[in-house]
Amino acid sequence: MKKLLSQIVAASFGLWLATLFISGVKVRLLPDSNFFGVNITQQWQIFLTLGIILGLLNFFVKPVLKVLALPLEIITLGLFSIVISMAMIWIVTVIFKELTIPLFLPLFLTSLIIWALNLLIQKLIIKGND
Repeated sequence: MKKLLSQIVAASFGLWLATLFISGVKVRLLPDSNFFGVNITQQWQIFLTLGIILGLLNFFVKPVLKVLALPLEIITLGLFSIVISMAMIWIVTVIFKELTIPLFLPLFLTSLIIWALNLLIQKLIIKGND
């Protein structure tokens, strides 16, 4: 449960940091923004919704993709996991029109920010409490 929560927090905060520091990454509030019928009226609600979706994808789908791509992980010495992380973020950009991340470099930098935040949260906060 702690790992899922850390994934969600890292994804939400990472997307927010990416919109601040990486040019081209935009999260905008649309008039018809809703999530399963719940209207989203504030910017922080969009970041939280995107973080929840990205956190759930990283928690449930990413391990399956890493097992399927194990030969590529071995050949590239683990660097293919960056491609998998980028694919998770790209899936969220396809699903939600509120998030736009163009091209390769902003997507790469966004995945690095989220990875670093997730590592920081898991190493310092979660492991520190055990």
